[in-house]
Amino acid sequence: MNRNPHVAVVGATGAVGIEMIKTLEKRNFPAGKLTLLASARSVGKKLKYCGHDVTVAELKKDSFGGLDIALFSAGGGISREYAPIAAQAGCVVIDNSSAFRMDESVPLVIPEINAADVRLHK
Repeated sequence: MNRNPHVAVVGATGAVGIEMIKTLEKRNFPAGKLTLLASARSVGKKLKYCGHDVTVAELKKDSFGGLDIALFSAGGGISREYAPIAAQAGCVVIDNSSAFRMDESVPLVIPEINAADVRLHK
């Protein structure tokens, strides 16, 4: 994985998405680039990240090219539709919805318990 990965936050303008952005900044996550994705009604909105304005783009099926990590916080329906597309595009997908909790092919990871279950793919 890239040492300075290109990270996307899906659902960036929602309450959880905003907290994800704040947490990335607070923890000095080494994101080389941050892409913010949300619904069409949020397109063009600007959110702060590390002192810079980042413009929100519309979540589309072709939004994941060139991304390394996609953090999903847009709800189960969006995750079910777009997380497989992101994974197919080569992203490591981290989803906080309930969409895949009962899917045996998707690891449910709690870092303090089973961090070794995280598999990173190029």
